Amino acid sequence: MRHSRKSQLRQENLSLFDESDFLENRVKPDGKGSGPRDIPAQDKEATREIAVSLLMEQVVSHGNMQAALRRVEQNKGAAGVDQMTVKQLRPHLMKHWPSLKRSLLDGTYQPRPVKRVEIPKPAGGVRLLGIPTVVDRLVQQALLQALTPLFDPSFSDASYGFRPERRGHDAVRKARQYVRDGWAWVVDIDLEKFFDKVNHDILMSRVARRIEDKIILGLIRRFLNSGIMLDGVVTASEEGTPQGGPLSPLLANILLDDLDKELEARGHRFVRYADDCNIYVRSRRAGERVRASITRYLKERLKLTVNESKSAVDRPWKRKFLGFSLIPQERRITLAPQTRKKVADKIRSLTQRSAAVSMDERVKELNQYLGGWIGYFALAETPSVFERMDKWIRTRLRMCQWKQWKRTRTRVRELRALGLRELDVWEAAGSRKAYWRIAHSPPLNKAMGIAYWRERGLVSLIERYQAIRQAG
Repeated sequence: MRHSRKSQLRQENLSLFDESDFLENRVKPDGKGSGPRDIPAQDKEATREIAVSLLMEQVVSHGNMQAALRRVEQNKGAAGVDQMTVKQLRPHLMKHWPSLKRSLLDGTYQPRPVKRVEIPKPAGGVRLLGIPTVVDRLVQQALLQALTPLFDPSFSDASYGFRPERRGHDAVRKARQYVRDGWAWVVDIDLEKFFDKVNHDILMSRVARRIEDKIILGLIRRFLNSGIMLDGVVTASEEGTPQGGPLSPLLANILLDDLDKELEARGHRFVRYADDCNIYVRSRRAGERVRASITRYLKERLKLTVNESKSAVDRPWKRKFLGFSLIPQERRITLAPQTRKKVADKIRSLTQRSAAVSMDERVKELNQYLGGWIGYFALAETPSVFERMDKWIRTRLRMCQWKQWKRTRTRVRELRALGLRELDVWEAAGSRKAYWRIAHSPPLNKAMGIAYWRERGLVSLIERYQAIRQAG
């Protein structure tokens, strides 16, 4: 009886909003509609009952879909298997929103396969990403906005990944606090290909603990089973929740909330960011026990596999967590060695002396990359690291500039213009040192020092770092 009543209400709601929020409440360029429509008084009670008992109506509501559309447009991203771009999404909705909404409400919406993309990892191997179509991204984003208020409040305080008002920096600071408090051994748990190995049945059973709407449950299941397209061939997706869709992080948190609750019940101190989980203990022996028991729990209860080669029990300053590590004595946050190597490799690629790129373009590309990079890594409490990187970057740019000047007469002219004394001009211009060695020489360092590169537009890392730290 209850199910038939829901079906009746759903049909009433479908006819009530059939003219489409995207058409009657015209979507303006700024993402704002013309306001809600008047609902007849006799239908208001039915609408309220639907809002309480059925989630899909909340998903397709005008305000929720408008917010989802704005977020998808802000995030941009590549086209999926249908080649529709983000710029084409809004015109597409203006034409097809009534049929899209109807298919969502009656449970017939069928997601398209995701496009598989392989992203190389710094340590080797590849990370598999799945790019949904832009319409599927819109639907997933709308689902995410409706489901997050239902699930997020019950998540553990130790879970930091992809949650409102939380970020990776909070997790790193909490980890530092545990170490300073004497929990100076870490059980670093690495889940093997987590997003590709999630068991669909177990995940759906966790979602169904809070969601009764069968239309919603069916839609999530279809997203999980939508398939993967690689090189034009579609294969079934019997497990996993591909990275790349807006809904995947929430589904990961729903599944791993069981792990969080188990760790809390055991009284452990831990931080988790998506599938990165660090548990802090007082001794190696305790860490080995925790590692063994948690590995069994993950395998038996959640059907997840721990990567034994990447997991370890060790000192926190010997492990990487979200790109950071700790200095042993002071317990201060610093860049992990892997992070330093990754940024150094990127800077090398932007400052290759053999690349036919103007100096202005090199400086522009460096500023763009380093501006975003330091925005995250300014959490580090070691300014000397950024000072050394600045010095190294300027040396690489001097090397590139020296090669671009090429001829001796050009070098003499340019060095004189920079105010270098005549003896130093000829010492540098007549040198047969290799590019990297001459870039370290005192004459070039004096001629093309900090002031020179600042005038060329280069913004130093230490200046960016200090500005971010002062801003809080």
